[in-house]
Amino acid sequence: MMSILSRETLTEDNFADGLNFVVSRDPDLAEIFTRFGTPPLWVREPGFSTLIQIILEQQVSLASAKAVYTRLQAAISPINPELFLQLHDVEIKQIGFSRQKTLYTRTLAQSLIAGELDLSSVTTMEDGEIRTVLKKIKGIGDWTVDIYLMMALRRPDSLPSSDLGLILAIQKVKRLEHRPKPAEIELIAEIWRPWRAVATRLLWHYYLNQPRTLT
Repeated sequence: MMSILSRETLTEDNFADGLNFVVSRDPDLAEIFTRFGTPPLWVREPGFSTLIQIILEQQVSLASAKAVYTRLQAAISPINPELFLQLHDVEIKQIGFSRQKTLYTRTLAQSLIAGELDLSSVTTMEDGEIRTVLKKIKGIGDWTVDIYLMMALRRPDSLPSSDLGLILAIQKVKRLEHRPKPAEIELIAEIWRPWRAVATRLLWHYYLNQPRTLT
């Protein structure tokens, strides 16, 4: 098994290595893999527009967030900090941003323009450094960082332990009577290191293939 550093990127090739590793360590994941096969890699481009999309996804359904993001794409192109800040309050409200998410996304855009945050330099940092840097921006918490690490930077060991889909999937496959808290998920996930992001994708794959009664 190759050694994996936190700066490394998931690719189609090492994703297969990670899958082989986690299913060999965890019989429950092996069963998911047998039933549903290889999960999608679920990749997004690093940068401002992806962070906007992830902020929109905070605590709402993916369908609702996608609808708002699609309207934003129709309003400005490309989605960059300069064009985003040209949107007036009425326009951004019509697109579907809540007052709180308007504040968060504008703060992010202003931080980038002011040079307080450089997303290109973030890509070369260790996972822990990225968390520290991004969480300085109001509205960006652990879940947002975890999803950005997983999907945009494709870090192999990122784990969104507060993600509802992951929580519900783990509760079901581990046959738990209660929804596991993030700290419990961290413990369960120890055997998946250094491929926790691969295990997460496998569990999301399971979750998305279940009837919507899995809540």
